[in-house]
Amino acid sequence: MLKLADASDPRLADYVRLTDVHLRRSLEAEQGLFIAEGEKVIRRAIAAGYPVRSLLVGQDKIATIADVAASCRAPLYVVPPEVAEEITGYRVHRGALASMQRLPLPPAADLIESARRILVLEDIVDHANVGAVFRCAAALGFDAVLLAPRCADPLYRRAVKVSMGAVLAVPYARLADWRGGLSDLRTAGFRLVALTPAADATPIGQVAADGRIALLLGTEGDGLSSRWLAAADVRVRIPMQAGVDSLNVASAAAIACYLLGNGGS
Repeated sequence: MLKLADASDPRLADYVRLTDVHLRRSLEAEQGLFIAEGEKVIRRAIAAGYPVRSLLVGQDKIATIADVAASCRAPLYVVPPEVAEEITGYRVHRGALASMQRLPLPPAADLIESARRILVLEDIVDHANVGAVFRCAAALGFDAVLLAPRCADPLYRRAVKVSMGAVLAVPYARLADWRGGLSDLRTAGFRLVALTPAADATPIGQVAADGRIALLLGTEGDGLSSRWLAAADVRVRIPMQAGVDSLNVASAAAIACYLLGNGGS
């Protein structure tokens, strides 16, 4: 345990300006790290096999993470709460942070081969939405997630936090080819189900939840691209009351995963 009081100490560099999205994207990619926040998420990250680079805890919260620190060889940095806020850019209410080493992603082909239910995300850029979708996958019977190249990073701090650690448990991979990536799913026997608010789409309750299903979810504003909609085997919608045309992508994912995930279990 190392007690530090200087926010500029280079040993704390992994935790600097956690609310600065642009900085964190470049720093985390360059260093191959991500930040786990809160004792429960830290434990889940360790259980999932991610190596701990270091731990940062407020001096009033040492007891919450003491056993974790004792079980790993990574340094434990203890700072006053005001120093933690100066480093990170926000008040660390959950008391503990951990800098974790990223692991290599599996090839998309491996997940396609082994999964029965897959969520495929096209260009969802909000980290909270990505985290919420992963939580839906974990809770509602989907085995894996595939990400289009421009999707937000599931291991960004907010995505990890919103998912309650589900991004650490649900296998995921990135599609190398946005244009042709869906063809591998069809070749493997998946039915491509595109979720859309379009009025002429099939109500999702009328779609059988059997066989291998890849559920396609689109970006927050425009939804799925015309290319992916055209590539789908079936376009489905969640019926809405008059005056409401769509749901947030995370809410829509929860409904669709419940109907298509549980139905195939």
